[in-house]
Amino acid sequence: MSDYTRETVSNLLFEKIDAIIIVDANKDKYRTIKKNGLFETFLQEEGNYKSLVEKLWFHFSNKSDKIADDYHVFIPMIGQFKGKYVDRIKISIDDKIHLIQIAIYPLDENQSKYMFLMDELDNSESLREFLTDKKIDTIQSSFLFSMYVDLVKDVAYSINVTEISSNPQSYDLKYTDWRMMIVNMIWPDDQKLFLERTDPEYLKNNLTPGQTTSFDCQMKNLKGVFIYVKLIFSRANTSNNDDFRFVFMVQDIHENSIKLFDTLRKYEELASKDPLTSIFNHGRIETEIRNAIDRFNTKGHIASFMMLDIDYFKKVNDEFGHSVGDQVLKQFVKEVHDFLEPYDIKMGRWGGEEFVCVCYNMDINQIHKIADELREKIAGVEFEKCGKLTCSVGLTDITAGDTAEIVFDRVDKSMYEAAKKFFGKEE
Repeated sequence: MSDYTRETVSNLLFEKIDAIIIVDANKDKYRTIKKNGLFETFLQEEGNYKSLVEKLWFHFSNKSDKIADDYHVFIPMIGQFKGKYVDRIKISIDDKIHLIQIAIYPLDENQSKYMFLMDELDNSESLREFLTDKKIDTIQSSFLFSMYVDLVKDVAYSINVTEISSNPQSYDLKYTDWRMMIVNMIWPDDQKLFLERTDPEYLKNNLTPGQTTSFDCQMKNLKGVFIYVKLIFSRANTSNNDDFRFVFMVQDIHENSIKLFDTLRKYEELASKDPLTSIFNHGRIETEIRNAIDRFNTKGHIASFMMLDIDYFKKVNDEFGHSVGDQVLKQFVKEVHDFLEPYDIKMGRWGGEEFVCVCYNMDINQIHKIADELREKIAGVEFEKCGKLTCSVGLTDITAGDTAEIVFDRVDKSMYEAAKKFFGKEE
């Protein structure tokens, strides 16, 4: 043991360590003192420190894919270390992932100059790291980001981005600065909610010690793609009511949200569709009428309404039965729907053999021609088992002061007058 002196130990360490780098963060420079093995190609003799930070930390930990440019705003902060820092990172060279042990030592009181010591770990250590990561992934696979927040000191620390590293980053950031930087990664429609719920005063006033709050929004992931996430704030459970410390986490809920939205859309369709004809039901087409009137009143967008009634449909049911009547209704709807498909027209079943169409961006003069052609088309259709049928069509458009009830009463009277005029039909 006496053979080892300060000089021999220094020489031994220099010999054993794969790479040694001296960094000046203020000047954004680094200089390589030593590099062996994979570091011979990975490191330059001198270079830009921000570029080095990007190469070391701004890629996904298990592959070479780079992190979206939006997140590069954090590079200068990640490159600032408080005290000694040790991490295990993964870097990609020639599409092969290497596990690296990195130790960082401050060289001055201002902690702007550092010494980086880096070693590539052997296969057994890589395997152990892989198995550890698998356990962590099993527990925390849905959590993308976490950090601690002290609102009194306005600081965020122990920041951990799980897709980059399983270890927290050794840098502090003003919480108020973090909010304004991260808001650009939030979906524009969700930014107002994000700023409201992450506001320091909101958190102080709305969370008691031990209480947790969360909200869902869309946020860019590290690939630059918007995904659904749950943002979670939990206030530390301390006995001091003036101690405003929080844990903040981002949970990936994208897959479950997409499944939920798909399910909700299916239920929405079921609730909006007429079960026999699969077009809008009474409630849904009434909503379209009200929406069209509201658009006219607020934005001046014109719209017209068309009501159709199958002439003498009661005779179909009486002579051929309700089963045939149902088939006629479905065939009638298909013929009308196919004819109206080129236009911005929504069709719904008002009840029985009556149907209402909301014709967007068309006045009554424009839909007159469409209505005449539609009547002629229906008159030429051969309906299964019952042969030829006709329909009556009523038309109206929107005028100032209209309500859904007024519009429907007017289009209903128009259809009744059309039935009397063309067919002498009495209700």
